Amino acid sequence: MAKNGNDAEIDEGLYSRQLYVLGHEAMKRMQISNILISGLRGLGVEIAKNVILGGVKSVTLHDQGVAEWKDLSSQFYLREEDLGKNRAEVSQLRLAELNSYVPVTSFTESRLTGVCVFDQVVVLTNSSLDEQIRIGDFCHSNGIKLIVADTRGLFGQLFCDFGEEMTMFDVNGEQPLSAMISMITKDSAGVVTCLDEARHGFESGDFVTFTEVQGMTELNGCDPVEIKTLGEIICDTSSFSDYVRGGIVTQVKMPKTVAFKSLSSSMAEPEFMVTDFAKFDRPGQLHMGFQALHAFEKKHSRLPKPWSQSDADELVALAEEVNAAQSGSAKQEQLDQAIIKKLSCVAAGDLAPINAFIGGLAAQEAMKACTGKFMPIMQWLYFDALECLSEAEDAVLTEEECAPRNCRYDSQIAVFGSKLQELLAKQRYFLVGAGAIGCELLKNFAMMGLASGEGEVIVTDMDTIEKSNLNRQFLFRPWDVTKMKSETAAAAVKQMNPSIRITGHQNRVGTDTEKVYDDDFFESLDGVANALDNVDARMYMDRRCVYYCKPLLESGTLGTKGNVQVVIPFLTESYSSSQDPPEKSIPICTLKNFPNAIEHTLQWARDEFEGLFKQPAENALQYMTLVSSPRTTPQPLEVLEAVYKSLVTDKPRSWEDCVVWARNHWQCQYNNNIRQLLSGAPFWSGPKRCPHPLEFSTNNDLHMDYIMAAANLLAQSYGLPGSTERSALTKLLQDIKVPEFVPKSGIKIHVSDQELQNANASVGKRSSGEPFGGCGFETVDDETNFHMDFIVAASNLRAENYDIPPADRHKSKLIAGKIIPAIATTTAAVVGLVCLELLKIVQGHKKLESFKNGFMNLALPFFAFSEPIAAPKHKIDWTLWDRFEVKGIQPNGEEMTLRQMTEIVTKVSKKKLGKHVKALVFELCCNDETEEDVEVPYVRYTIR
Repeated sequence: MAKNGNDAEIDEGLYSRQLYVLGHEAMKRMQISNILISGLRGLGVEIAKNVILGGVKSVTLHDQGVAEWKDLSSQFYLREEDLGKNRAEVSQLRLAELNSYVPVTSFTESRLTGVCVFDQVVVLTNSSLDEQIRIGDFCHSNGIKLIVADTRGLFGQLFCDFGEEMTMFDVNGEQPLSAMISMITKDSAGVVTCLDEARHGFESGDFVTFTEVQGMTELNGCDPVEIKTLGEIICDTSSFSDYVRGGIVTQVKMPKTVAFKSLSSSMAEPEFMVTDFAKFDRPGQLHMGFQALHAFEKKHSRLPKPWSQSDADELVALAEEVNAAQSGSAKQEQLDQAIIKKLSCVAAGDLAPINAFIGGLAAQEAMKACTGKFMPIMQWLYFDALECLSEAEDAVLTEEECAPRNCRYDSQIAVFGSKLQELLAKQRYFLVGAGAIGCELLKNFAMMGLASGEGEVIVTDMDTIEKSNLNRQFLFRPWDVTKMKSETAAAAVKQMNPSIRITGHQNRVGTDTEKVYDDDFFESLDGVANALDNVDARMYMDRRCVYYCKPLLESGTLGTKGNVQVVIPFLTESYSSSQDPPEKSIPICTLKNFPNAIEHTLQWARDEFEGLFKQPAENALQYMTLVSSPRTTPQPLEVLEAVYKSLVTDKPRSWEDCVVWARNHWQCQYNNNIRQLLSGAPFWSGPKRCPHPLEFSTNNDLHMDYIMAAANLLAQSYGLPGSTERSALTKLLQDIKVPEFVPKSGIKIHVSDQELQNANASVGKRSSGEPFGGCGFETVDDETNFHMDFIVAASNLRAENYDIPPADRHKSKLIAGKIIPAIATTTAAVVGLVCLELLKIVQGHKKLESFKNGFMNLALPFFAFSEPIAAPKHKIDWTLWDRFEVKGIQPNGEEMTLRQMTEIVTKVSKKKLGKHVKALVFELCCNDETEEDVEVPYVRYTIR
């Protein structure tokens, strides 16, 4: 088994997406951290899963309990054949498969203090209050970080104590800001003004430093300076040299020391993290309620019985006693008895979605404790999802409805009763995507019993499993690499719950698969859950759900950020009703002549890749297809000339020819073109940097990297054998004669896109988010195809031309490959919230205020929940969900033709809806070739 430790290298192939969230330094600190997790019920195994995927040094699992029926509703690594076995020992074997770098051991003795001293972080779940205080005091006095996590039905609790001096090296995880300077005053105020192309984003209290300042060079590389006035960067420059021009100001992340109180101290003087501002006073109430639960359990050796009114009354009385005994800020003026009673009624439950949410948060806090990355929760967090209960105010379940049945769903039945379990078993859901969110959704579906009876889950994903997926798509293992995601994920959740009925597809959703996912398919669904990674597919599925009036569960993550949106027919707006602003584009003139950031040179390198290795092949293929066609379409002269060069004049016939081409192209791009640029009038000012030409050297690794990658890519394009022999390449290069550069006259340098557009109407802006390449470049994790080798070398050489700091391969992959940073903790938490909304949908909730859209940023941490926006209503009281259907039957019983039906509906709609109808769009339940006089069963009309 590979192990983490002081000397361990970070496996970038495995951790790549997480590294973009945490960074290398934080990952190194995590790789030397040991974590102890006590309690291996649903919450404990969720936390363990996330920290093991994260890549800590080791994980110790502690639990004295044995598996029971009530555990199976959320403990996804326990099976029915494990009943009666120790939870830690059974879970250890399956958790250890998640990450070969993390040794996982089990510990079943009673007292924890002896083993705690070997760990940096201790996580307590499913523990008594007495045990929490005892371990908490021990950890606080011995410098061990403590996390206490607990879930009780629809309620969750989280507490953090990271010691009296916890240093956080990066409190928000955002990339440091930078801006170009236009002016610095020389006085005691020292106002620094930035170029106003865009807001610089700096705030008062930020620290910054300076580079590339001309004239006032004392600022270059200075110690971090604090911004003291919003919108201005100020420092004393009165004794400095005069400012001439230029300069870059860059934000510096400053360490922050945070002091935590021990658990025993914080009980009386708690500091609460609010998760839902609509429930601002809820944390204080639950702080008393959870203490009362501990008192009840200590008194009766059990939790309150599900929906027992006598137990609820007793818990209220205990909570009043606990509150009366308080002397600090924890004391509540008045307890909300209704909340305490609901806590009693559901406390015996153990729900997979609540465990996923609290478990994701707790695991992220454990990573913060290990790494000093991101701001910890200070110090108490309480959460509830009481909206999942029945909407009827007088609805009260009975003890009999929620009593244990010795089945795997006992802990869910304890909260919702048996009727909901029957409804869940009948659900037919379409899951689009089997990546990180898809895997988490499937796990929760299996635990909840979705489609465990007459229903079915259909999951589709066209992708195969790659190594980089294993860090967060936890249903997959190393031996699954290259297998189809959907089939592998379906098989994995069948192991968790054999009753789930699930089918895996390998289809892309879109117009080309509408014969598969047709009317009959969508009409048979109860709902759709998206687990997609691109907006186009999301919008397509949203349109389908609107058309077929199906609820849609939408979610997404970006590093530590996550969002959840629930779309309910006839109630909420749809996903497409509001959109993010378009991604900022890079002007062509900036890419062509005036780059000032590594993002510009990477985009330029992407364009180079496409122009050199993709476009010529596509042009040639298109030409050969056209000339073989009886109807040949005339082609532009420049296309024909390019094809002629690719197939005749410039066609390489050997590896040596490829090397010669690569060397000459290097000379053209990084020397000749720059010299040509400098031969004109000076253009550098403000953000426009003055470039300098490079001189080729076989002793320069970056130069050789470029030649090696470019020559091999050209060889691949023509089916020629390549080479990776560096010494042989050096020898070849020494014999190549590069033509002397002769400047061209009359060349105009376009300094803006407007000038370029005037010169060539086809030139505009190229979006930095435009899909790149048909040559496989999107597979940035392939280290053998020379694609990233070329991109990194080409970009960094261009950066060297313009004195832009280079980017390493890891950062270049992020930017050039449009990689979405991802971490398992955020995914788990987001999916927990999604599945809470699913419970509401299955129960048939109708009130807008019952549903919750959510946004979170675990780095800050920050949570925001809100009601979904209602579906917009037009003057005719018509929402995007409304439509009318007309059966195509004439009074005589014969089917109408399409023309007859259209005439009737148009006449009726114009009469009823009048001027408010912008367009009457009718969509056929047949194919596009349907003639107007063909009889059709019905037409669905949508007002738009």
